[in-house]
Amino acid sequence: MTENNLSIFEKHESEVRSYVRGFPTVFHKAKGYKLWDLDNKEYIDFFSGAGALNYGHNDENMKKKMIEYIQEDGVTHSLDMASKAKGEFLEKFHEIILKPRNLDYKVMFPGPTGANTVESALKLARKVTGRTNIVSFTKGFHGMTIGALSVTGNAFKRAGAGMPLNNATSMPYDNFMDDTEESLKYIEKMLDNSGSGVDKPAAFILETVQGEGGLNAARMEWLQSIEKICRDRDILLIIDDIQAGVGRTGTFFSFEPAGIKPDIVCLSKSIGGYGTPLALTLIHPDFDKFAPGEHNGTFRGNNLAFVTATEALNYWKDDSLEKNVQEKSKRMEEFLNGLIKKYPNMKGSHRGRGFMQGIASEVDGFSDKVTEKCFEQGLIMETAGPDDEVFKLFPPITIDDEGLDKGLSIIEKAVEKVVSEKNLVTS
Repeated sequence: MTENNLSIFEKHESEVRSYVRGFPTVFHKAKGYKLWDLDNKEYIDFFSGAGALNYGHNDENMKKKMIEYIQEDGVTHSLDMASKAKGEFLEKFHEIILKPRNLDYKVMFPGPTGANTVESALKLARKVTGRTNIVSFTKGFHGMTIGALSVTGNAFKRAGAGMPLNNATSMPYDNFMDDTEESLKYIEKMLDNSGSGVDKPAAFILETVQGEGGLNAARMEWLQSIEKICRDRDILLIIDDIQAGVGRTGTFFSFEPAGIKPDIVCLSKSIGGYGTPLALTLIHPDFDKFAPGEHNGTFRGNNLAFVTATEALNYWKDDSLEKNVQEKSKRMEEFLNGLIKKYPNMKGSHRGRGFMQGIASEVDGFSDKVTEKCFEQGLIMETAGPDDEVFKLFPPITIDDEGLDKGLSIIEKAVEKVVSEKNLVTS
């Protein structure tokens, strides 16, 4: 394919295609925080594969390791048989990530997608507790398979199931209600009152920062309260760290600042390092109760992903990347709050933390227009939230100062244009 023409996709690809509609060009090359299309137009990437490319595109060290592995005829597909690549990943993940954080987990490899690690977590929680109900939270998103959809809040995505979604109870996420303390009491009362109609759950499942739900960041105190609610009632706590984890919020696991220790952790997206498909379900040893093969998948032994994932862990041998993300996160927050102040009539409010931040606008269609203008000016960025009301900054966590500054500059120009076009007078 040599021409930058979308007709082949329109002719042959299903109507379900999504991102190609928002980013209507044919991409060919990518490096670091940049992408190029077939016309050689350069784009700054503030999308990062929806969080699957935290380390950017085509990291040199990961690429080198993958090429070396292929050239030596390293095994690619091995289901869950033992392989050199898997063994090296398990050892390094324990030594660099789990041990320094005093976390004790067995590592399960489900199918290599986020939805699959969620499905495995829900199945395991039900198996070890003997209960069927799962508590999920308003605006949460956990995947597109039936079990994952049952604990997802978005009405549009739930409707795609085409069938009733059962055995889950939705509770208010932090700041969903005006009085957060009352909402915590509400959760407790619904669990404890035998007349509430809520069956005792096997587990709670939540994201510490809701990505698709609109970059809603839970306070650390709320997370601690939720953990206590679970502990006091013998309910398992599942943290879905698929999008918010692997450094996206400034620490490897997004829940670290809260000091909580989930029973099960779901990881995918950037855990493979290179964009290579991989998912992990981290399980406290007390709950590692699946019989051999009771949850399986043909591609859970993705050795190319083990190779790049192992190399990616070198970023976490010290705290330099963490500190860099945290420092740049402050700059992003200051920039966004500055935009909110400068353009008050976009009726914006700041959302998120770390490298998953954005602005929620009360003006209908505003955020969609901002992302559209950004694309025209060479920046890729998407929206989030039930009504696409949030424009979402998701640059690679390895982005340099120049790339970050360029991206932020394009966003400000886009906001200024949309404010002007919508006749929103600035003050």
